[in-house]
Amino acid sequence: MPSRYNRPVREITACKNTAPFQMADSHRGPSAEPSPIGFPLNQSTSHDDDFVAPTAHGATDIGKKRAVNQDQFLIAELNKSMLVSSTSLSLTGQFRLFGRVQGQVLLVADGMGGHAAGEKASSLAIDHLVTRLLNSVHWFFQSDSEDETAFLDSMKKLFQDAHARILAESAEHVDERGMGTTLTMAYIMWPRMYVIHAGDSRCYLVRDGIAQQETTDHTLARKMVEAGGMKPEDESTSRWSNVLWNVLGGTSEAELSAEVRRVDLVEGDVVLLCSDGLYRYLDGAAIAEQVGKQNALPELCKTLIQMANDAGGEDNITVVVAKPEPNHLASHERVAQCPDEVSTIVTSNSSIALDDTLPDDTLPGE
Repeated sequence: MPSRYNRPVREITACKNTAPFQMADSHRGPSAEPSPIGFPLNQSTSHDDDFVAPTAHGATDIGKKRAVNQDQFLIAELNKSMLVSSTSLSLTGQFRLFGRVQGQVLLVADGMGGHAAGEKASSLAIDHLVTRLLNSVHWFFQSDSEDETAFLDSMKKLFQDAHARILAESAEHVDERGMGTTLTMAYIMWPRMYVIHAGDSRCYLVRDGIAQQETTDHTLARKMVEAGGMKPEDESTSRWSNVLWNVLGGTSEAELSAEVRRVDLVEGDVVLLCSDGLYRYLDGAAIAEQVGKQNALPELCKTLIQMANDAGGEDNITVVVAKPEPNHLASHERVAQCPDEVSTIVTSNSSIALDDTLPDDTLPGE
């Protein structure tokens, strides 16, 4: 079985002019290039709703102390498509036609559990969410009306369904009981970003040199700070900062609480998702400083991971960074692709490791 021991760092880049449904990762090269066709599939020309896929990059590292990397991340572009099985046009075979990119999903999951259970939990969460997202959620709503409320309710339900799936899987296997994962998702549809979250991974919005945390850490330490029972400056070093009260899976019988937040974006914003292996060592100010210094996102991710490792690297470290932008040119794409070409809508981090000797975070009751 493949292991991460000989490939500790995994990186994915999504550039804003790449073809839709193109995949590249450390195991496989880019898929075959789709053939362009010269007329637009979507005639809408609203500048506010047009979206260029953000330049984005993600990387994960095992750190210095863990035997297995239980973090997972994903970067995915979203667009409408149509499978043409028959036409009088000068096309041969079956073709899938793609509209312009209308949004992007960024995901980070930090698994926990003995042996390979934590990695399985984080992989299950992302796999389940993406599959259900594509097949059951109306993610192309166009206004700030009740459509938005329905969309957010659907996203909460997706998190709760993924939670139930992990619980069901862990109940069937003794060595996987209690496995769980954090899950933080940024869903970007310019000029809006929706952050859906459970656990203690984080989403930051970096604007004008300041990193604003857009998620709440679902730890007992944070609850104690909010209740006035702990000083904020003591939170990061408290033993309760590693005890999570809200995760997907785990040992708690309580219903999952999916936190949702809407963020209105402006040009120049940088979105950063990370696991706790990064922010345990780098606070918001340090993250914002590096964002300001590094224009190249691969170098930014590499630098942040190296800084966390240099400071101790006791946990897995994962960083996903994106620069969302409006499309002022209102350009559109129509792309055809033969069904035998290798293609996918997502760029993801996934591989199976053999064992895990150190638990990540701690769940109540463990």
